[in-house]
Amino acid sequence: MIFNSIEFAIFFPIVTLVYFLLGHKHRWWWLLATSCYFYMFFKPEYILILGFTIVIDYFAGILIEQSEGARRKWYLVMSLIANLGVLAVFKYYNFFTLVVGEAGLASLPMLKILLPIGLSFHTFQAMSYTIEVYRGNQKAERHFGIYSLYVMFYPQLVAGPIERPQNVLHQFYEKHTFDYDRVTSGLKLMAWGLFKKVVIADRLALFVDKVYEHPLDYQGIPIIVATIFFSFQIYCDFSGYSDIAIGSAQVMGFKLMKNFDRPYFSKSISEFWRRWHISLSTWFRDYLYIPLGGNRVSTYRRYFNLFFVFTMSGLWHGANWNYIIWGALHGIYLVAAIILAKPRNFINKITGITKVPFLFKIVQVSITFILVAFAWIFFRGSYLELGWTWHLVTHLFTGLPSISEFLHVEYISQNVFLDKGAKEFFTAIALILFMEVIHYMQRDKSMRDIIAAKPTWVRWGIYYLFVMLFFIFGIFDSPAQFIYFQF
Repeated sequence: MIFNSIEFAIFFPIVTLVYFLLGHKHRWWWLLATSCYFYMFFKPEYILILGFTIVIDYFAGILIEQSEGARRKWYLVMSLIANLGVLAVFKYYNFFTLVVGEAGLASLPMLKILLPIGLSFHTFQAMSYTIEVYRGNQKAERHFGIYSLYVMFYPQLVAGPIERPQNVLHQFYEKHTFDYDRVTSGLKLMAWGLFKKVVIADRLALFVDKVYEHPLDYQGIPIIVATIFFSFQIYCDFSGYSDIAIGSAQVMGFKLMKNFDRPYFSKSISEFWRRWHISLSTWFRDYLYIPLGGNRVSTYRRYFNLFFVFTMSGLWHGANWNYIIWGALHGIYLVAAIILAKPRNFINKITGITKVPFLFKIVQVSITFILVAFAWIFFRGSYLELGWTWHLVTHLFTGLPSISEFLHVEYISQNVFLDKGAKEFFTAIALILFMEVIHYMQRDKSMRDIIAAKPTWVRWGIYYLFVMLFFIFGIFDSPAQFIYFQF
């Protein structure tokens, strides 16, 4: 079931209404049952995989807490092997088989299996539980149903945020009463997330898909336009999902972690990763980067740690060389930023650009966006052959027109508007600007709080305008699946 479907529009109010009507002690099983139904809506039999890892990790948590010494570590390792083993079989086995076969090392059979939806997300969430129990930061959960709900909770089951047990488990024991302000605030966040998905992301997809589904037909301007549009498409698509997930949980009284924080306002790649997919970046920081030594190692080891962690982040996204290159690129960006810090400071000093803070910030944000957008080419090209993605990269600045050619109506129509028409193109641009203006306004306070402080007639005027924009510019031909569902 996807958040932008008619089925969810029926599912959500029923689940929420019954949740508040039930007594507190019965709510956990209702949420667990409906979360199972939510997941089984995609492919019912794959719930058995979740059931397998849930049972393993539930008992592993208890055994880890009750044991001492090497036995504790052994139980943790067994839990991690079970989780990573499932991930390896369903997500990476066929990729490994292809790599081994192409290298001439062995000939292994391919498996005809589909990747369970959201497998990487709930696997990482389950792993965080046993790791935190092992570290002593979380008591082992004795209530099997509550632990199952921690993994299965439908708002963030298939695409995050990837929660930690310390933040979520205790909330399933707390009694949440109906609070009008909290409920309406959650609904507003859901509406904003749906707007970003249906109105902005799905509209930008019309341009992006035209180029990336036929990459060899394009060079220069069309690739640049499609790549910039994809940068905003994937943000609106994924952050839209996160907003709906966080908002739907908030309606019922649960607080999930913030997953995006205006990432395209970042002044550096490191800042970008503090603002983008925060639940994943902090997961890799806490459970891989810091255990590898983090910053508390030699300079070259730190470079390796950064490069390795981001390469693994790319692999987490998918068993594909394009994803691996995407992650490695971000690792290279971060290492290069450290190495070039002194030359960069010297250039800033001799140019005097730091004396004009606003201009300096624009330059930093622009460079960061360009680097991120370039890397997105590999991410979006994940389903393409690597050679086709390489065509996009190497033809990014080829075939650029002269000024007279560029001003020709036919050229603009085919290469800038991508045959979608000026109206569609400028509507897409206007929607991006509209969103970024709102993001700018939210630098100190959320838009929900800003609107709530306005007089009634202003608030309802904004709501009506929002609804009008939604139905006028939304793409409703067929519900488009969220991009991150495939992970």
